[in-house]
Amino acid sequence: MKKIVLKIGGMTCSACSSGLEKYLNKQPGIKNANVNLVLSIATIEYENKNQKTIEGYIKEAGFVSLGEFKRIDDIEINKLDKVKLIFFGILILFIMYIFMGPMLNLPRIPFVNHDYPIILASVMLLITFIFLWYGYDILKNGIKNLFHKMPNMDTLVMFSVLFSLAYSLYGYINILFGAKEYLGSLYFESTCMVIYFIKLGRFIEDISKDKTKDALKKLVTITPKTAIIKTNSKEKIASIDEVQKDDLLICKSGSKIAVDGIVESGKIYVDESFITGESVPVLKEKGSKVIAGSISYDGYIEYRAKKIGKESTISEIVKMVIEATNTKSKIQKLADKISGYFVSIILVISVLTFIIQMIGGLPIEKALLHMVTILVVACPCALGLAVPLVVVVSNGLCAKKGLFLRNSETLENARIIDTVVFDKTGTLTLGKLNIFNFFNYAKYDDNSLLNIVANIEKKSSHPISTAFKISQKLGVSNFKTLSGLGIYGKINEHNYYLGNDKLLTKLKIKNNNIKDYDYLVRNGCSIIYIIENKRIIGLIGVRDIIRPNIKDVIHKFAENNIEVIMLTGDNDITARIIAQELGIKKVIANVLPQDKAEHIKQLTAKGKKVIMVGDGINDAPALVNATIGISVNDGTDIAMNSADVILMKNDINNIIDLIAISKQSYKVIKQNLFWAFFYNLCMIPIAMGLFSNIGISMTPMFGSIAMIFSSLTVVLNALRFGRVKNEKI
Repeated sequence: MKKIVLKIGGMTCSACSSGLEKYLNKQPGIKNANVNLVLSIATIEYENKNQKTIEGYIKEAGFVSLGEFKRIDDIEINKLDKVKLIFFGILILFIMYIFMGPMLNLPRIPFVNHDYPIILASVMLLITFIFLWYGYDILKNGIKNLFHKMPNMDTLVMFSVLFSLAYSLYGYINILFGAKEYLGSLYFESTCMVIYFIKLGRFIEDISKDKTKDALKKLVTITPKTAIIKTNSKEKIASIDEVQKDDLLICKSGSKIAVDGIVESGKIYVDESFITGESVPVLKEKGSKVIAGSISYDGYIEYRAKKIGKESTISEIVKMVIEATNTKSKIQKLADKISGYFVSIILVISVLTFIIQMIGGLPIEKALLHMVTILVVACPCALGLAVPLVVVVSNGLCAKKGLFLRNSETLENARIIDTVVFDKTGTLTLGKLNIFNFFNYAKYDDNSLLNIVANIEKKSSHPISTAFKISQKLGVSNFKTLSGLGIYGKINEHNYYLGNDKLLTKLKIKNNNIKDYDYLVRNGCSIIYIIENKRIIGLIGVRDIIRPNIKDVIHKFAENNIEVIMLTGDNDITARIIAQELGIKKVIANVLPQDKAEHIKQLTAKGKKVIMVGDGINDAPALVNATIGISVNDGTDIAMNSADVILMKNDINNIIDLIAISKQSYKVIKQNLFWAFFYNLCMIPIAMGLFSNIGISMTPMFGSIAMIFSSLTVVLNALRFGRVKNEKI
C-alpha cells in the first residue's frame, strides 16, 4: 500500500472537495482518499497505480494536481489581484450611483441616466461583459463541475449570472426597439454585483483561511533554507535541497542545524526547545545527534547528514500534523455529506420556485429574480468550512504545545475522556533510574557484578537500562527480551537472566533473600534479580525520578472527575508507594503486556472512554486498544507508532491541553454548524419571496453580500478560537 499527498488546484467550496473525494474513492486501485479544502490537498492511499495515473483521475474529476505536497504555502494574492479588485470595486460604485442616485437625489451623469434608456442600457451591457471577463474562472468552473456531475458554489453562481444575463438581454433588445418600460427589468447590475461580491468574499476568505494555517507554517520555517557543505577543505553554501545523505556539513555560532545528523568534530551548545520544550542549551560533541532547526549558541561543529528531506525529524512532525488535519472525524464526515448534496438541492429549490411562481401568476421578472437570488444566497461554503477550519486551527494549537495527533478522531474523542491510565516507568516517572542499593551473593566483587548487569542491560531499550554504566565492555551473545519478565544474555558461556518476580516463577527458582527484597520494596524500588545459570547471585533496587508537575496533573484530573489508574508491570508494593505519593487511588501492578491490553479492553467494554499513556514496547498493545493512546516522545519507536498522540515535549500536562482544546474545538464546530444552517434556513425562504407580503425581500446583490458574511462568520469564529487560551479542561 502506498500513500501520497497531492496539492490540488481548482477547489472553491466544500462541494468541490467532497465531490473530488467521492470520485477518487470510486476509482480502481484507490483504497482511501481524503480531500482537505482548507489546505487544498488530497491524501490518497493506493496500490498497483502510479502518481501519473492518480493525477489523471483528479483531472477527470475536473480539478488539477499541482504535484506532491511539500510545504504549507501562503495564499498567493499578487498585486494584480488587488488592483483588479479595486478597479472593479470602482465600477460597482459607478453602477450603484447610476441606479441609486435618483432615489437619493444625487446629480445625474450626463447621458448615462434614465432619460437616455438606450445609452444607459448599452453602458450597463458593456460593463457587464467586462465583469463576465473578470468572473470567467467562476463561470468556467461552474460549467465544468456541472458536466463532471459535481455541481458546486460556482455552479450556483454560474446559473444565477447566466439566467439574469439572458433575461436582461431580452429586456435590452426590447429597449432598442423603443420599449422603455423594460429598463426596470434589466438585471445587469445584479450580474456585476454577484460576480464582484463573490470575488471580494473569496479574497477576504483566502486571507482569513491563510491565518488559520499560521501555526502549521511556523513548523516548516523552523529549518533553514541553506546549509554549509564542506568538500575538500572548502566551504560551499547550498540550498537545503542540494544536501545529500552523508554530506559533511558545518554549523557555526548563531546559525541553525540544517538537517538531522551526527557530530563528527567540534563542540557546540544548541537550543532544541522546539522539539523538547527544554530551553536549557544542550551540549553537542562528537557522536551526538543533532536535529534540523536547532539554533546554535556558540562553538563550531562538523556533522554528517543522516536524515534529509522527508526523513528529517521536523518533516516527520509536519507530515504527522498534516495527515491528522486531513483525516476526518464523524462530525466532519456528516457535514461533508450534507454539503455534497446541498448544491443539487438548491438547484432543485430554485427551479421549483420559478415554476411554481410562474404558474401562480407572478410576473416572469419577479419569479426570475427570486430564482437568481436563491442561487446566489445559498452558501455551501459556510457549511463545508465549519469543521475543517476548526480542525486546522486545533491541530496548530496542539502543535504549538508539542502535541502531535495522528488523526482528527483523536481531537473529537478527547472531549469525552473519563479515565486516564498511566504506565509508571518512563511515563509518570522520567525513566531516569538510579541504583538505590544492591545485594551481592556472587563470587564476583561488586564492580564486576554490576559491569555484567550493565553490559546485558545496554542491549535493552527498557528505561531501566539507563541506571547502569559499563566500566569494561564484555561480549554479550544470544540476547533476548522476555516480554513482561526481563532479559537474557550469555557472557563467557554463562547464562544470565535479569528480571522480576515472574521470571523466578518462570524459571522455577526460589527467592531465599526475602529480607533484602522487602527492604528494597519498602523504599519504593523496582527489583531486578540477577540470575546466573538458574541461581540468584544478586538483587538490585533501582528508583525512578517522578516527572515534574505530575502531581498537579493528577489533581486536575481528579477535579474534573476523570479517574486515574496506574497500570504497571512493576511489583505491587513499589507501584503503590509511587501512587500514594502522586495521589493515584487505583493501582494495577504485576501486569504482563498482553494483560495491559486486556485491562484497557475491560474498561472500554464498560463504556469508559480511556486515555492510555505509555512509553515502552510492552505498552504498545494497550495504546492501540485505548480510546486514545498517548506516548511520550522519549518512548520507544513501537510505542510512538502505536499511539494516537505523541507528547513531543514529554510534558504530561499537555494531556490537559489536549482535552481542553478538544472541548473548545467541538464547541466552536457546533457554533459554526449552527450559524451555517441557521443562515441558510433564514436566507433561502426570504430569497424565495415567501415574506414579500410583509415587506421582507432580497435582491441578488444583497444575497451575495449575505453569502459573504455567512462564510466570514464561520472563518472568523475559527480564528477567534485560535486565540483562546487553553489552561482549563
